[in-house]
Amino acid sequence: MNTLLETLRYFVLITVELIALFLLISALVEIILMYVPEEKIRKKLSGAGIFGNIIAAGFGALTPFCACSTIPMTVGFLNAGVPFGSAISFLIASPLLNPIILGMLGAMVGIKAMAAYFVIAFSCSVLFGLLLERLGAQRYVKNVRLKPASCCAGGEVVDKRSLPFRGKVKAAFAGAWGSLRPIMGYLLIGVALGAGIYGYMPQDFVMKIAGPDNPFAIPVAAVLGIPLYIRAETAIPIGLALMGKGMSIGAVIALIIGGAGMAIPEMTILASIFKNRLVAMIVLVIFLTAVVSGYLYPAVTGAGS
Repeated sequence: MNTLLETLRYFVLITVELIALFLLISALVEIILMYVPEEKIRKKLSGAGIFGNIIAAGFGALTPFCACSTIPMTVGFLNAGVPFGSAISFLIASPLLNPIILGMLGAMVGIKAMAAYFVIAFSCSVLFGLLLERLGAQRYVKNVRLKPASCCAGGEVVDKRSLPFRGKVKAAFAGAWGSLRPIMGYLLIGVALGAGIYGYMPQDFVMKIAGPDNPFAIPVAAVLGIPLYIRAETAIPIGLALMGKGMSIGAVIALIIGGAGMAIPEMTILASIFKNRLVAMIVLVIFLTAVVSGYLYPAVTGAGS
């Protein structure tokens, strides 16, 4: 076990690194989106077939939105005539593949791990969106229209595209800070839990339940992630600490996907626009994505499971 001083040092270093990554990546994506009109994206998503799913998942991977924005956007896509499968691919990909998660993963576990995570989770988002559409799950969508939620953005709406570049940068960092504030508590809780695991959890215990010798470590990690509904910003530092104690990388990825895929606010909002059967389908899809990703990761990277 580590000393209290080492545990506190771990907490400070990881907190500073994650906050810096969050702000920089969020601001960069904000600037990019200022040059890409939303209407153009909606038209691209309206294309039938797998290409619509691919574009939708790709757009989800570019958007660092919280659940309060992702779900109203999904409803907006459906109301605009975007195919159901494409909207679901966006809904799955957005929390799992947003640039903040990818940036944090790249910094924490390396570019190779991040790339493998992206490829597998992206493929699952596309395929499960197609599958739910083929199963006719769109009949479980309630006839509702959501207004954009106000928990992720505040007050007055400004046309950021008309600003000069310096103004865009300033607005981007202001938007990044606005996105960080609501989840700062989650991030600090995650880092604190990770620091506690790093400092005080016995390594033998972690190896027993989630080490590479346990064939059920990955589904166990996915099951732990889904009911906890921990955000990715929380799951990543916890997963990093667990890896340091011997948890397999495949199990860590399953934990991150299980946690990031369904936060408590998202679950509540989903239940207001989707019938319970479709909500259950989406939870199952996230669980399967977590398990498939966890088991495929070693095959893609050559790392131990």
